[in-house]
Amino acid sequence: MKHAGRVMDSSLPYESRPNAQRRVHFADIADHAETGSADVSTADGALAMIVHAVQDGSGKAHKLTYNSGFAVHAPGTPEGEAVLVTCAHTLEEIRHDPLLRAGLPSPAVRPGELISGSFAIAGSQSAPLFHPVASVLSAMHRGDLLLLSASLTPSRTGQGAQTNALPSLPVNPYPVQPGTPIRAHFVVDQPPTTGRDSDGWTPWVGGTWRKWVKGTIIGYRDFAGREAKPGTYDSLAHLHFDPPPTPGSSGGPIIDEESGAVVGVVLGTQLVNQLQGVRGWGVPAEMIFEMFSLPGLKLKSREQ
Repeated sequence: MKHAGRVMDSSLPYESRPNAQRRVHFADIADHAETGSADVSTADGALAMIVHAVQDGSGKAHKLTYNSGFAVHAPGTPEGEAVLVTCAHTLEEIRHDPLLRAGLPSPAVRPGELISGSFAIAGSQSAPLFHPVASVLSAMHRGDLLLLSASLTPSRTGQGAQTNALPSLPVNPYPVQPGTPIRAHFVVDQPPTTGRDSDGWTPWVGGTWRKWVKGTIIGYRDFAGREAKPGTYDSLAHLHFDPPPTPGSSGGPIIDEESGAVVGVVLGTQLVNQLQGVRGWGVPAEMIFEMFSLPGLKLKSREQ
């Protein structure tokens, strides 16, 4: 993939303890029921459904994948654009679909044979906003992460003013300890109607439903799958958390309840072993920073 391993010129701000205006706040489900509002978190406006689609020229065959994503504050981003973090595997699924490969001598697609595109869909179920993805800024395959640039579609604020801004989430570069209480953004096509997990789901874009699920960081793994611990020289390649996420939740943020900052990105689930069962699977937020320049660091190749 083009731009795989690319490091951005800008530096992502370190926000391990964001201020009151930047930190993410959550409302109780009881408060949500009284107000009837679909926004149960101040992070909701920064979230988007990332959709990758391809269709052949006849319109008879098509393929679509979707997952979650969220905006981050990348200094130097042009007005009217947003930088979003999401996972890479749904785009890879499209790129390796037989629809793109059928009858072609190489992965390259001849002009006019296929129509494809990616969109970041934000807003609400009743008023979705389609933001075309302009480019892939960076890709990190070992972390299953993508950095996208989206061209923002203007919308109206509550006061009637027009805006083309997308709020961003604060990101913590430091790993939190196992046992840390978190909120993870889950997405489902249809919410469960019974059981303890049936409460708290709110309508989202594309006919889906979402929920900020309370959970816990369980631990970390290195690239070999061995247990790793924060605060040591261990490589923290992935993290485990509970409860396991639902399909469509990958690419969404994992937020530390206490600090209100993003501490991880949801990737999916993993069967740890027969005793521990299935756990949530993600990457620490520090990996997001690997796609950005270090603060104060100027590479010679960029000075020329």
